[in-house]
Amino acid sequence: MEQNHLIFLAIFALLVPLSAHAATFDIRQHGVQNGDITAALLKVWKLACNESTPAKVVIPKGEWTLKQALLVGPTKSPLELQVEGTVKALADPHQLPNKEGEWVTINYISGFTLSGGGTFDGNAKIAWTKNDCHKNKNCMKLPINLSFNFINNSIIKDITTKDSKNFHVNLISSRNVTFQRFRVSAPAESPNTDGLHIARGVGYNIIDSIIETGDDCVSMGDELSDVLIKNVRCGPGHGISIGSLGKNIQEKDVSRITIDNCTFINSDNGVRIKTWPSAPATLKITDLKFTNLNMVNVSNPIIIDQQYCPWNLCSLDKASLIQISKVKIENIKGTSFTQDVLIFSCSTSKPCQDVQIGNIDLRFTGDPTLGGATTKCQNVKYVSTGKQNPPLCAKSSAPKPLPK
Repeated sequence: MEQNHLIFLAIFALLVPLSAHAATFDIRQHGVQNGDITAALLKVWKLACNESTPAKVVIPKGEWTLKQALLVGPTKSPLELQVEGTVKALADPHQLPNKEGEWVTINYISGFTLSGGGTFDGNAKIAWTKNDCHKNKNCMKLPINLSFNFINNSIIKDITTKDSKNFHVNLISSRNVTFQRFRVSAPAESPNTDGLHIARGVGYNIIDSIIETGDDCVSMGDELSDVLIKNVRCGPGHGISIGSLGKNIQEKDVSRITIDNCTFINSDNGVRIKTWPSAPATLKITDLKFTNLNMVNVSNPIIIDQQYCPWNLCSLDKASLIQISKVKIENIKGTSFTQDVLIFSCSTSKPCQDVQIGNIDLRFTGDPTLGGATTKCQNVKYVSTGKQNPPLCAKSSAPKPLPK
C-alpha cells in the first residue's frame, strides 16, 4: 500500500504541475471588502473551475475573514487553492449564512490541491463555552472547519487548521486523497474537535503531520479501506481510533488500515478500536497493522474495546457482533500512564482472531505501589514473537515494598 501511495504522489505531481503557466486568480482582484473574502472566493472559484488549463486560486498572506464557503466542482482541469495567509471564521456560529452547513466545504472535484502554508482559523473559543452537545441531544450543530466530500486524486499539504468549533476535517466518500505536512491545532480541553474524521472511502493517506486537539487525532468510520497513517505526531488528544462502530445495521466493513511510525505524547489513548455491544451491525474489521509506535506518557497505548458504552448510553446485555481479525501489533515502545498497557476486550460471540503481537516494550509510569505494567486479555486468539514487556495476558510481578 505504501508503494501505491508513492506512485500516486508521483503521478499526481505530473498531473498537477505547480507552474507559472497555470491561470492564477488572486482574490484581491475580485472584490474583497474590508478583509472579507467570502464573495471574492466564491467568484474566483467558479472562474477557475471553468478554465480548460490548470488553474490556481490564491489567498495571499495576511488575515482574512470568511463567513462560509461551499466550493463545488467539477472542474475542466486540475485546480489548486493556495492559501498563504490566515483565513478566519466568525466567532458566533449563529452568524453563518447556512447554519446547517460547514464552514469551508469542498465537494465533487478531482485533481485538487490545497496548499500554501496558510491557516484556517475556526475562531471557536466562544463557541466551545456554549457547547452542551454531550448532554443536550437538541444542541446546535456546530460547523466543521474543512469538509471534503466526493473528492478524488487530490492532495492537501502544508496547511493548518486551528480552533475548529467542531471536527477539524471531515473526509467522506472520496478516493485517493493525501494529507501531507498537515497540522491540527487546538487545546486539550476543546470539545468534539476530532482532527480528521475519515469514512466511506478508499486510499486515504495522512503522513508527516502533527495533530494536537481535544478529541481523536484521527477517527475512522465505516466502509473504509486502504488507509495509511504514517509519521504522525498525536497529542494532546484521544489517540487514533477505528470506530466507534456497530450502532447502525447498514455499516460496512473496514479493512487494510496501517498506522506506522507514529508518536503519541500525553494522549488519552494510543491506538484503539471501539465497537458497541447490544447493537445490530455485523460488519468485519480486518487486516490492521499497528507498527513502530512510540508512546510517551500515554493512557491505554493499545486497546480493543468491544464493550464500548460511554456514559451508559447502551446495554451490555448482548455481545458485539463485529468480527475483528488479522491484526498485527509490532514494535510498540515507550511509557504508559495507565497500568494496563495492552487491552484486548473482545466480543464473547465474535472473539478477536489472528492477532499477532511482537516486540512490546511499555513501562508504567504511574503509582509505583501498584506494580509494573500489565495486560488484559478477554476473548482474543493471538500469537506472540520477540520481546514482550510486560508479559502478555499475565499480571506483573508484585510491587516491591517502599523504603521506610
